Amino acid sequence: MDAQVRTVLEAKEAEIVEEMATLSRPTQEQGSISFGKRVGDGTAMAVDRLTAVTAHDNLQGLLDAVRHALARLDEGRYGVCEACGEPIPQGRLEARPWATTCVAHSR
Repeated sequence: MDAQVRTVLEAKEAEIVEEMATLSRPTQEQGSISFGKRVGDGTAMAVDRLTAVTAHDNLQGLLDAVRHALARLDEGRYGVCEACGEPIPQGRLEARPWATTCVAHSR
């Protein structure tokens, strides 16, 4: 089972890293865009960029959680709630393999 969990976690890690790389790629040449009083291309691009930054930050948090779960797997503590020490229900681990707490102690 540990090998299967590791495969799932490593695949998720690779997926997140790729998504983050895509978000981090430079955008096309923007030319000279002014941010004046009217909503236009410049404003739309600024909103798109802010959205990408937020998505990148969210992905970083998920990547950290996946890597933390991998470390717990290496330590033999995978599937045990960090808060109460009780086993994490299998259904939770199937839905969220990077979970390190039971539902009662999730954030």
